Amino acid sequence: MTPSELLAVQAAGYADHPLFILPEAVAELWETGRTVWTYAEVQAEVERLRAAYAGAGYGKGHRVALLLENRPQHFLHWLALNGLGVGVVPLNPDAAPDEIGWLLGHSGSALVVALPSRLEQVSGHGVPAIADTDAPPDAPAPGEAIADECALIYTSGTTGKPKGCVLSNAYFMAWGAWYTAQPEPIALRNGLERLLTPLPCFHVNAMGNSFIAMLACGGAQVIVDRFHPRQWWATAVETGATCFHYLGVMPAMLMGLPEGPHDKAHGLRFGFGGGVHPDHHANFEARFGVPLLEGWAMTETGGACLLSSAIAPRHVGTRCLGRPDRPGPAMETLLVDETGAAIPGEGMGELLVRAAGDDPRRAMFSGYLKDPANTDAAWDGGWFHTGDVMRRGPDGALHFVDRRRNVIRRSGENIAALEVEGVLNAYPGVAQVAVVALPDPVREEEVLAVIVPAEGQDEAALARALFDHAAAKLAYFKVPGVILFRDSLPVTSTQKLRRASWTTFSPDPAKDARGYDMRAEKQGLRRQPA
Repeated sequence: MTPSELLAVQAAGYADHPLFILPEAVAELWETGRTVWTYAEVQAEVERLRAAYAGAGYGKGHRVALLLENRPQHFLHWLALNGLGVGVVPLNPDAAPDEIGWLLGHSGSALVVALPSRLEQVSGHGVPAIADTDAPPDAPAPGEAIADECALIYTSGTTGKPKGCVLSNAYFMAWGAWYTAQPEPIALRNGLERLLTPLPCFHVNAMGNSFIAMLACGGAQVIVDRFHPRQWWATAVETGATCFHYLGVMPAMLMGLPEGPHDKAHGLRFGFGGGVHPDHHANFEARFGVPLLEGWAMTETGGACLLSSAIAPRHVGTRCLGRPDRPGPAMETLLVDETGAAIPGEGMGELLVRAAGDDPRRAMFSGYLKDPANTDAAWDGGWFHTGDVMRRGPDGALHFVDRRRNVIRRSGENIAALEVEGVLNAYPGVAQVAVVALPDPVREEEVLAVIVPAEGQDEAALARALFDHAAAKLAYFKVPGVILFRDSLPVTSTQKLRRASWTTFSPDPAKDARGYDMRAEKQGLRRQPA
């Protein structure tokens, strides 16, 4: 089954039930003129769009990029194209022009569909661009189709440029299979759930985990433009939300607000997400009266190998992700040391995962587009290597420890250090650069750029110039939030940059005499939704 086929089935059974719900403030911001889309209304619009795309010749072997933010249009166009076998390529609205150009070229997109206010952002890259309300132009000749392709979603990796994860229809359906198999407190009730999520639709959490789960149970996705801490609980009440998805930054921000009667005046049964700070976990649940169920997955693994602490004992405040023998698609896990040797019983090592049974890749990503070498490396030995270090407790539950890969996790976004280093290295006046993760009390991690300046450089002026240069070349969240100057960087015996912790460079880079804290200014770079 495909997502578009699932919609057709559910539209027959839940015709008058809401599928999308907007708070009034978001409906006004987006000028939608409505706050609810029923299953029947969504199905009718998807059929209309599908006919338009079919009439223009789109089908298997085509990809269409979408820059439709978190709006219902994203799902409408995706499901319409899905019904024709067209793969969609969701684009990050915060991406810089150079990044969008690279993504369109690498993906081989035949068309870009964007909001009218975003057309300039996606134009000029050699790919036809239309507004979401326009009729599609005639399709070019199709390329070679990848079997069962549903979407191509890019994720940052350690190779610098983002990797395109080819995701099948089976991959998306596995998200729903996992969610609908869960027991209380995360069990979904048919026709009753309303899932509130501020997470972006260009990632698989909102597009796959949230949406397919709601579609599978006849529920509704409550859509907001972004996370608004001060309006969060009021939004939950206004929209009748019954559950929500979160990133670790969200509980931290909500805990920072003044206490009040609104703290427990909501109908939320649970929150599901990842990265809540151990110090916040129990306190959040006590204050707001709702459990935070920690989970783990990657774009590559999807719901086929999703871990969750939904089943007791939850080990609150320990970054517990539950046991691998949870309900849902059967999976297998392995912890290995740096030599690749398995770690039995209690211990700590890199997490390797695979689907149980004859096909270890079942319902996981189909591979990295145009990158068989990295695909094979990720599956070395018949297991998918996650790059995440876990600790196995005495009861078999896994606890997140750290990332082995050189990826910075900022407010839910994965940032490849090598990509940022490449941009900074290209600027005159930079002799060497190392980009590392700096712990951040609100955003989990921040981008720290450690610079060895060329001789004679004014460091204050260079810091300013590097910040502006990065802002012009990268999405805002990738721009260094702290810039630190040093006379040299640690290297290996072969003179390659030795990856080091931020503590190697300074006990407090933001307050260092040669450090420049740009975090407040960085937040000002954020593109506001149109």
